[in-house]
Amino acid sequence: MPCLVTHVDRASFSCKLSERRKKEKKGDSDYDWKDEEHHHTEQFFFFLSRSSNHNFAFGSSAIVGERTYSVMADPGTPASITWQRKLNNKDTMPRHFTLSVQEILDLAPIGFRLCRYIQASNVQGQSTIFNPFMKRTVTSDNGCPLGGVGAGSIGRSYKGEFRRWQLFPTKCEDGPVLANQFSVFISRPNGQKYSTVLCPPNQAMLQESSAEGIGSWDWNLEGQNSTYHALYPRSWTIHDGEPDPELKIVCRQLSPIIPHNYRDSSLPVAVFTFTLFNSGNTAAKVSLLFTWANSVGGDSGSSGGHYNSKIMMKDGTHAVRLHHKTANGLSPVTYAIAAENREGIHVSECPCFVISGDSKGITAKNMWQAIKEHGSFDHLNCNKTSLPSDPGSCVGAAIAASLTVPAVSTQHVTFSLSWDCPEVRFSKGTYHKRYTKFYGAHGDAAANIACDAILDHHHWESQIDAWQKPILEDKRLPEWYPISLFNELYFLNAGATLWTDGSPPVHSLTAIGDQKFSLDRFKTSVIKMPDENDTADNILERMTSILEQRYKTVGSNSAFGPKLLQEGEENVGQFLYLEGIEYRMWNTYDVHFYSSFAIIMLFPELQLSVQRDFAAAVLMHDPSKVKLLHDGTWACRKVLGAVPHDIGLDNPWFEINAYIIFNTDRWKDLNAKFVLQIYRDVVATGDQKFAESVWPSVYVAMAYLEQFDKDGDGMIENEGFPDQTYDTWSATGVSAYTGGLWVAALQAASAMARVVGDKGSEDFFWFKFLKAKAVYAKLWNGSYFSYDNSGSSNSHSIQADQLAGQWYARACGLLPIVDEEKARLALQKIFEFNVLKINGGQRGAVNGIFPDGTLDQSSMHSREIWAGVTYSLAASMIQEGLVDTAFETASGVYETAWSERGLGYSFQTPEGWNTNDQYRSLCYMRPLAVWAMQWALSRPIPSQLEETRPEVNEESILKHHLAFSRVGRLLKLSEEEKSRTFLQSIYDYASKMLWM
Repeated sequence: MPCLVTHVDRASFSCKLSERRKKEKKGDSDYDWKDEEHHHTEQFFFFLSRSSNHNFAFGSSAIVGERTYSVMADPGTPASITWQRKLNNKDTMPRHFTLSVQEILDLAPIGFRLCRYIQASNVQGQSTIFNPFMKRTVTSDNGCPLGGVGAGSIGRSYKGEFRRWQLFPTKCEDGPVLANQFSVFISRPNGQKYSTVLCPPNQAMLQESSAEGIGSWDWNLEGQNSTYHALYPRSWTIHDGEPDPELKIVCRQLSPIIPHNYRDSSLPVAVFTFTLFNSGNTAAKVSLLFTWANSVGGDSGSSGGHYNSKIMMKDGTHAVRLHHKTANGLSPVTYAIAAENREGIHVSECPCFVISGDSKGITAKNMWQAIKEHGSFDHLNCNKTSLPSDPGSCVGAAIAASLTVPAVSTQHVTFSLSWDCPEVRFSKGTYHKRYTKFYGAHGDAAANIACDAILDHHHWESQIDAWQKPILEDKRLPEWYPISLFNELYFLNAGATLWTDGSPPVHSLTAIGDQKFSLDRFKTSVIKMPDENDTADNILERMTSILEQRYKTVGSNSAFGPKLLQEGEENVGQFLYLEGIEYRMWNTYDVHFYSSFAIIMLFPELQLSVQRDFAAAVLMHDPSKVKLLHDGTWACRKVLGAVPHDIGLDNPWFEINAYIIFNTDRWKDLNAKFVLQIYRDVVATGDQKFAESVWPSVYVAMAYLEQFDKDGDGMIENEGFPDQTYDTWSATGVSAYTGGLWVAALQAASAMARVVGDKGSEDFFWFKFLKAKAVYAKLWNGSYFSYDNSGSSNSHSIQADQLAGQWYARACGLLPIVDEEKARLALQKIFEFNVLKINGGQRGAVNGIFPDGTLDQSSMHSREIWAGVTYSLAASMIQEGLVDTAFETASGVYETAWSERGLGYSFQTPEGWNTNDQYRSLCYMRPLAVWAMQWALSRPIPSQLEETRPEVNEESILKHHLAFSRVGRLLKLSEEEKSRTFLQSIYDYASKMLWM
């Protein structure tokens, strides 16, 4: 009989069995046992999740005392709307972009300098921001990646291959490790037997396997009756009668990406629950096998020195740990594969088998034959801990769960995979990941994490259900929308994200240089006996004290945001994500402007952490010189008052602005985007302390940007080079894009001043807003806002992103920066030209197009379609009341990236594609802007400012103008030397004349 059914919000119930277990172990006297009812409730859910005899109803609720708690969702049933593919599907293979002849000529000098930069970086052992000459493995069958936020990522194809390994900063191994698989073995009383790896064979790679290797396994799955469903962070693979016609196998994969959950979302773990539906008239004996190679991708598995060990956890969970000895100075990694052990399920392990090479031991073929013949590994003679592998050999581990599924019944089996790589090593410092706050930083937590995931995953799924269901059940939304909305979040894991514990970095002693020191000065007052590693701990404590003192002054001149935390504010750690797996810069800010809607809506404290880092960076000055790829000149890495392009690469927070193509201190969008994002985040969180801590940076950012108002009319001007996020597309004079951002930022600065109680600055920025707004209005040409006012050949280009300032102002609840009717007319013009004239509206919005319907081919970016910009355009349309037009516009991105008729971009949405269906930069940050649409749909924020204000005192305005100008003069850049060499000038002139 099922449990009694009533309803309660399961997400409000916190089942922290693992936390309680650790506190019991530590003897923590602060643990609150007073809430006995809550304690018994936890025991009740523990019983439900572990008992094979309790036939409870999934999705139902249970009464405990006077409270009612909902029971976990059914892992065997996919969400109501999902992205789907057959496992034997043949997707379109993505095609990389090509340059036109003009673009080759235009970019040739940059390409030449880029080659030299890559060569020099390789010699010095440094990372490069991008390398267009490096070949990548590109596929079209990607699925949901594994793991939480910021602890490393392992990708997985919808066919079942584990690939795209990103366990270390900026390192990505694209290829699959084929030994990592789930397999099934089935036998019936009538003698029928079935066995197969649950993944279609990769024939090209299997041919490389030896006779004793994984090529000897049964790769019998064809995939025609197997369907993959994805709604990130969950996926379901349904094998409907494959291989046994009377057994339906569903594997639900779950990663703990849970909004507002800053603990579990940081965990490096994934859970796989198998649901076995036996529709036959006879019982089925089933063995499920999980195999895993001791590898971190690429050829790392054969580097030697790796070993495995099995362990039994206190709650009965079986696990095998795979200890990986990384090479090239990378952090060590330990994996754990675990299986739920409960009544009716028999778990057995093969701690080590040889996948390839000459290491002694059980071969992959022997392991397979043992489980196939006996249904378990009980007959194998395995050591608990294996010997280290020989160089040239690759080893793996296996864990199996065996059970009987009675006729016409259902059973569930759960596995988990975790990895423990606690350190993040950069060139000049080591950080600890967020999850180490809960599991320690000793590198021995993998088995505990895997075990706790098996205990807690039902609770995680209930929270994910509570988050996603309202959107899935909203009948006003088109069916494609939730698919794009949730699945684009893959980037929070696969964007090489890093989430630290918020502590300063630990530096190497070699970084101290010539300074004298002695460990004796830092000895502790109590002499400890050398027991349980106390000696090592004591010495490490002394070393850490020296390094902390050495870098205390260095840290003050950095973009280390936690120093801006106010009393009582929690340090949730620092967050990094790459612009893309091909464009390697952390937290690229001009792009984060678009993608940050996902983070502020789902993990607002992480967004505030990012903002504190940039607020600290605004007040930072780094005069060290970098050579620009654009023209070969030298420039300061970062000047006081400028918002950096990114937070760095090899030494983030301390060495910012890894981008070196142009001098971003002269970019016109970054400072305005900073101010707008800050104010939006204050509106979203209501965090007064945050507002007060970053207000000085907002003021300085505005004072710095005003220097680009060359004629004093209140409006900044572009300088004729790509000085904004479209960094191949130049603008001159007043432009629709950066001009609108400036106008909106002035209004946001006024609103911020009101929040922090600075009345003088509030009035002053409001006065400047009205002045700039009037100048900006002159760009209106009757049906849209001109690209710029230079009168050049592309001044009349219809830019899809022309209303970026209007979009953000409305998103912040501020007043529109242009007349609302003009905004709607411009958006309608963009829809008719940039959207509908490109492949019938099935590709998104092209960045630039002329009023005669021809593409703006003045640059590579003007002729591209950017997914993130199309999403933000749709968000702006929603805010202006054009909801149907918005969904029709954004559906072009779905058709291109996610539909079966598309271009094979699923779970790797690129920055953009051109009208020839060629992509540029896969797995990119900006498409997270789809959450700007959700923001527009779900957050109707009332206007924070009145249309009219009382007249302000002119004397007060003059006073603040003088003070503001003094700050601006101190921040003003020196007159730049000629930015181009003589040869560069001749080349540019000749190239321009050739194409006139």
